[in-house]
Parts: sequence; C-alpha cells; structure tokens
Amino acid sequence: MEPLLLYPDPPPPELAQALDFAGYPWKAVSDEASVERLEPDDGWAGAVVCADVDPEAAFSLCRSVRKRDLPLAPLLLLVSGAQLPDLELRDELFDDFCLSPFHPRELEARLKHLFWRTGQGTRPELVEYSGLVLNLETYQAAIDGQPLDLTYMEYELLKFLASHPGKVFTRETLLSRVWGYEYYGGARTVDVHIRRLRAKLGEEHAGLIQTVRSVGYRFGQSRWGL
Repeated sequence: MEPLLLYPDPPPPELAQALDFAGYPWKAVSDEASVERLEPDDGWAGAVVCADVDPEAAFSLCRSVRKRDLPLAPLLLLVSGAQLPDLELRDELFDDFCLSPFHPRELEARLKHLFWRTGQGTRPELVEYSGLVLNLETYQAAIDGQPLDLTYMEYELLKFLASHPGKVFTRETLLSRVWGYEYYGGARTVDVHIRRLRAKLGEEHAGLIQTVRSVGYRFGQSRWGL
C-alpha cells in the first residue's frame, strides 16, 4: 500500500501512533508544495488532514489536493466539535470526518470504511481481538491503541494464541509450535512467558489469556463462552 498523506508535519503524536498500529504507512507534509514533492511514484493512497488547529491552512491544502488532475481519495478530515456547523459548506473538500480528540479504534474504522467505499488501498495482515492489534508485517502490537513492548518470543506466543481464539493448547504444543521442535526447554518456559504477557496486557486485558486447568492455555472465549 502506498503511504497516506498526513498533514501537518510533524503530525500529532497520537495520530501517527494510531496509524502505525493500524498498519497504515504515511508521510507528513507541511504545505501544498510538499504534497507533490513527496508524492510516491504510484500516488498517495489517501489523506488524513488535521483541521482543528489551523483550519484555514488545512482547508487550503484540501482545495489544492482536490484541484489536481488525479483527485485524491479518500480524504479524512480531523475537526473539533466547534467546526461541525461549517463542514456542510466545505463538504466538497473531504470524504469523511472524525472528531478530535479521536479514539484510535474510531479513526481506524472510518479509514477502513473509506477504503472499502472507494475500493482503494489494502492493509498489512493484522490479527485483531477485543482491543488487541498485532501487525504481522512490522511486528508491532497494541492494546486499546497503546503500544506493547514485547520481546520476540512474547510476540510470537501472543500471535499464535491470538490467531486461534477459543482453542486450548497444551504447554507441549505451544513449545513445539512457537519455540520449535529443536527447542529443549521445559514447560516452565511457557508459564513464564504467559505470566509476562499477562502483565504487559495489563489488569483489564490479562484475562484474554486463560488457564485451562490440567490442560494448558486458551486465548479469548471458547465457542460456548466459557
């Protein structure tokens, strides 16, 4: 996927982080001239324009983008609640809007809907479950939009479990599937990594990884909700 155009430069940290963990590549631009100067060979995949701090500069950039021979779509506008009455007069400049401050999941949902509606763009492969997002291309993980600092094996274990929600795995199976058949460590290795993962997921989400007594571990709910 080609990168999204992001305005302004530098972008708000929470916006850059939300896009990173949703799997959207991006490039920030500071003005209308840099839109063409930094444009990828295959064009921009779309744009996210922050109009809540400097509305006139943001709308001016949107107008410039819309006047190009190859119009940019989709274009998502971030606005404050006070700007809502004015949006009806500028609806030709954007495809959708999101209120700022935004929730990362809402921003991701709006972008996903825009790409689906316009038939443009694809995302890297993601594993998503109840607030957890794993980007399988960049080895990034986040819970409720907050990044998780995982070691390589913690990430691999969480990825394997989250890819099979509701299924119970013995410690021996996890050792062979995650660590590999050549690994000679004991079952305690799995227990230690599970304990670390639960701590990093935080108290609210630690229950995503459940202990099944005398068997092993399960991620998420079973089909019967037990």
